[in-house]
Amino acid sequence: TTRELKKNISELERSNKDLRQFAYAASHDLQEPLRAVAGYCQLLQAEVKEGLSGEALEFIHNAVEATKRMQTLIHDLLAYSLVTTSEKTFDSTDCNQVLRDVLAMLEVPIKEAQAIVTCTEMPTINADARQLKQLFQNLMSNAIKYRGDRRPEIRFTAERKEMEWLFAVADNGIGVDIKYKDKVFAIFQRLHTHDAYPGSGIGLAVCKRVVEHHAGRIWFESELGKGSCFYFTIPDKREDWP
Repeated sequence: TTRELKKNISELERSNKDLRQFAYAASHDLQEPLRAVAGYCQLLQAEVKEGLSGEALEFIHNAVEATKRMQTLIHDLLAYSLVTTSEKTFDSTDCNQVLRDVLAMLEVPIKEAQAIVTCTEMPTINADARQLKQLFQNLMSNAIKYRGDRRPEIRFTAERKEMEWLFAVADNGIGVDIKYKDKVFAIFQRLHTHDAYPGSGIGLAVCKRVVEHHAGRIWFESELGKGSCFYFTIPDKREDWP
């Protein structure tokens, strides 16, 4: 009945609010002791550096690096959980501006990699601008990270397809074995070691969650050693459709 539906919606909204509060609290409570551990390890290293063996210094360094990885993991998990538990703020969003913001945020790694980034004209769609920025940023960061020995060439395109927009992010990086087509979008699924490529293994899972939160689809095509192209769709829900 209508009354039961309203009750279920109300309970779901309350549950989402509780999850948001829990996520923020858990993030803060877990981050504080990690910062303390890293800080004390670095103080210890500075205080007794002269009297420590090379092996002992390596132990301290490894402890600091482990806490940094845990902090990154907590941050990424929070971002993943907030995709669907945060308040929906879908609004008219200029994807050109979103892409400009992402380019500004990634200015340093783009320059360090000497990456060439090109794009076609992007549409204005009904979306959550903050989440769309996460999506673009994760895909571009991956294209830079998994570049191999070549200078990265990254291209963003968007094309209208009936009732949705088809976006594509293509690169000339190391590529992904197509047998991992499902694994790459799963949370914590890494195809490389931390030493080879740092990261939490959550980035593409966030991308998938964002796209599906916008009622779209995401997939990729790739060839090992030649590059990848990640595709995703987002419905155009503007009211001025013919």
